[in-house]
Amino acid sequence: MKTQYYTASTLNGFLATTDHSLDWLMQFTVAGTSYDDFIRDVGALAMGSHTYEWVLHELGFTSDKPQQKWHYEQPTFVFTSRPLAAPPGVNVRFVSGDVRAVHDAMIEVAGTKNRWIVGGGELAGQFHDAGLLDELIIQITAVTLASGMPLLPRNIITPPLKLTSVQQYGDAFAELRYEVHKPAQAPAS
Repeated sequence: MKTQYYTASTLNGFLATTDHSLDWLMQFTVAGTSYDDFIRDVGALAMGSHTYEWVLHELGFTSDKPQQKWHYEQPTFVFTSRPLAAPPGVNVRFVSGDVRAVHDAMIEVAGTKNRWIVGGGELAGQFHDAGLLDELIIQITAVTLASGMPLLPRNIITPPLKLTSVQQYGDAFAELRYEVHKPAQAPAS
């Protein structure tokens, strides 16, 4: 089981515009990418409040768009420092504080499946800083933004991430997979 940061990014490393819009990404479809295989192996998700609010808006829960079904069957942990509401019948758990305790809860509910850090970049960075992130799966998209919310606002220099695969999907996506270096565990005495 892995804790994975699976996301899409502009060619120049942004997840969203400065006002958290993903309109640049919505011109593309996930059909024909690795998403369907990826989500089958996910047992729990974590996302920040801006990502959660964006999902609610896109699904019509907080907008005049036609309301769609919640995308995730898995328990979803939403990091927030303010009160938020969950749609009826949706397994959303609002959390705050250190990612370590939430990661333990994610492991418990995910069982033998992976944990997905949906976004944003700062939340994924917190999981990385705590030594909990195992893999990055980044769908680099064929657009750029002049500014925005960074993919992973961290310096990860030494040791570097280890590139494990590169896959092209259509004429818009290049998927890069990176393993996160974990320090060797000291033997128990």
